[in-house]
This record gives sequence, C-alpha cells and structure tokens, in this order.
Amino acid sequence: MGDVTTQIWCSAHQFGVQLPATPRGARQARQLAVEKLRAWGLSTDGPALIVAELAANAVTHGRVAGRDFPVVLSLGGGALRIEVVDTCRDRIPILREPDACAEGGRGLAVVAALADRWGVEQGPPPRKAVWAEVDLPTAGSPAGS
Repeated sequence: MGDVTTQIWCSAHQFGVQLPATPRGARQARQLAVEKLRAWGLSTDGPALIVAELAANAVTHGRVAGRDFPVVLSLGGGALRIEVVDTCRDRIPILREPDACAEGGRGLAVVAALADRWGVEQGPPPRKAVWAEVDLPTAGSPAGS
C-alpha cells in the first residue's frame, strides 16, 4: 500500500500536498504533480523532473524524523511555480560547479537547467522553501519554446 498523504489542497490555480519525508513520499510528489499538470493541460516533462529533484532533496537533505514536507504547484503571472518546503532551515542548497557534482549530486543543476528561475526562501523556523518557476507559453507561441 502507498503512503497516505496527510493533506491535499487544491483550487483552480493551486495544488498542494503534504507527504511523508521518505523516498516513497518523494516519488508520490512527482506522481501527483504529473496528474495535476496534465489536468491543467501543461507539459509534464520539465516540471515533473523539477518536482522530483526538489522532493528528493527535501527527503535526503532536509529531513527531520516525523516531519512531513509540502509540495505546492501554483499558476500565476504567466508561470508555473513549484515549491517544496522542508524543516532544515540551516541547510541552504547551493548550485555546485560541475566538477563538484560527485560530492553533492546534480539535483540543483537539473533544476537550474529546466527552470527559468529558482531560489530559497526562509520560512518560520525551522522551515525553508526551495522554489522554481517555469514560464508558460503565451497564446500564439509554440509550446515548449
């Protein structure tokens, strides 16, 4: 049986889910994001990988036993915003040089390559949010350009 989500919230332009901070929770974040992106009629390729990387980072580097992590997808201002919150505020992710990837992984390099913008926001202790934004194609422009 899969993990049980502790909370899901959804509106016309926002979707959020709180998941257990486990590898299974990270996989579930990606699966649920793909379902919502498809329901919104958006490409799932890049955004699904961004969710997967940010969720994996939250579970691997930002995990505190017994605390869940929320994933939020929002549409607005011509962009899709992906936000993953963890409870290790003191561990701020940094984009490493390619030769340093063996030490820290390639997750943020993938996020930086696929997102138009990304960053970190400090929340109320002990939380931090790592977010990425992907600009959406405007009417009349080819999708994926």
